Amino acid sequence: MAMAGTERIKHLFLWPAVLLVLLVALFPLVYSLTISFQQVRLVPPSPPRFVGLDNYLTLFARPRFWQVLWNTGVISLTSVAIQYVLGFAIALALHARVPGERLFRITFLLPMLMAPVAVALIWRMLFHSTLGPVNQLFSLFGLANLPFTTDPVWAKSSLVIVEVWQWTPFVILLMLAGLQSLPEDIYEAARLEDASPWTQFWTITFPLLLPVSAAVVFIRLIESMKIIDTVFVLTGGGPGVSTETLTLYAYQEGLKKFNLGYTSALSFAFLIIVLVFGAIYLALLRPQIEKRI
Repeated sequence: MAMAGTERIKHLFLWPAVLLVLLVALFPLVYSLTISFQQVRLVPPSPPRFVGLDNYLTLFARPRFWQVLWNTGVISLTSVAIQYVLGFAIALALHARVPGERLFRITFLLPMLMAPVAVALIWRMLFHSTLGPVNQLFSLFGLANLPFTTDPVWAKSSLVIVEVWQWTPFVILLMLAGLQSLPEDIYEAARLEDASPWTQFWTITFPLLLPVSAAVVFIRLIESMKIIDTVFVLTGGGPGVSTETLTLYAYQEGLKKFNLGYTSALSFAFLIIVLVFGAIYLALLRPQIEKRI
């Protein structure tokens, strides 16, 4: 009887919290999905009007949507690939106890702890076309100033540089934790077989860390696809729309043009793209990961 009473009291306290979380999480999602099938504008104000799939058809018919989708993919894939390679290499160096590794362990987290807006402001000053220290350094060597924020290719490259600088420490942190969890006896056996460090990496380290690598890359890809603050401050989506991302495009349509129906359709299209990408990514890596678990 006492146990039954305890179970009832547990549910009495648990269910209100569960219902509150579901209400807070699901209501905006369901409401936004409903709005995506309506024509809703705040300026000029107009009553909601059901339009079915018109918002989605308009979205997919606009070249700008495909342009910002391409921009988002290029920035995300390029920056995450560099973050992973660079972060893995630095994690290996720290794990091998290179000189100064204690100091680096303390300082390498600082970029990740800074607000993206603050990071973008710092790099915007560094990349200034005439007054920035980077171009001033180039001038000292007689080189021409680079259009970091005014040329489409260089603007994308600038965003990739900022993303790599800020988020490589995240990759280092997780990969270093993975390296420290590997069993040492495997490496001792490999050294007894006269296996070179390169052979040990490709036959032991990399395969054993594949589950960690897959998780790190997946997390960073999903997060980088949502980039908006760095783009907004550093390039503003320009020149033109060459660096405009999906989230910045949604901001422009929703909070500047107040086209809520179209913005909701854009947001759900983005959600579907992320879900499809995640499903394909996990389906491709699952057989390799399951072999090593």
